[in-house]
Amino acid sequence: MEFTYFDHGTAAERWERAGQFFDAKEYATAARILAPLADEVPEQVAPRLLLARAYYHSAQLRRAETELRTVLQLDPVEGYARLMLGRTLERQGRDAEAATHLRMAAALTGEFAA
Repeated sequence: MEFTYFDHGTAAERWERAGQFFDAKEYATAARILAPLADEVPEQVAPRLLLARAYYHSAQLRRAETELRTVLQLDPVEGYARLMLGRTLERQGRDAEAATHLRMAAALTGEFAA
């Protein structure tokens, strides 16, 4: 297996590097770093949630959806993941399905529609 710059370093160093790419709006590169990192620590929500955000911002919506569903399996009351899943489904034209997740996100944050 050949290692690249993206694979180099400890998990903490790769996490930091991914965050730097994400902050620089280099979302596809951040995702390239985060995907193996999320697989290394499957029980942790944070790397997978940032990976989902990177996929979302780089218009890899099916991948974002998959990661967000995994986050919600790990933490069903993760409100931001629920909101992001709703927005991801909306961008895919799946409005009815999105509405359910957006309502749940609103309920989790206490932002009920008037």
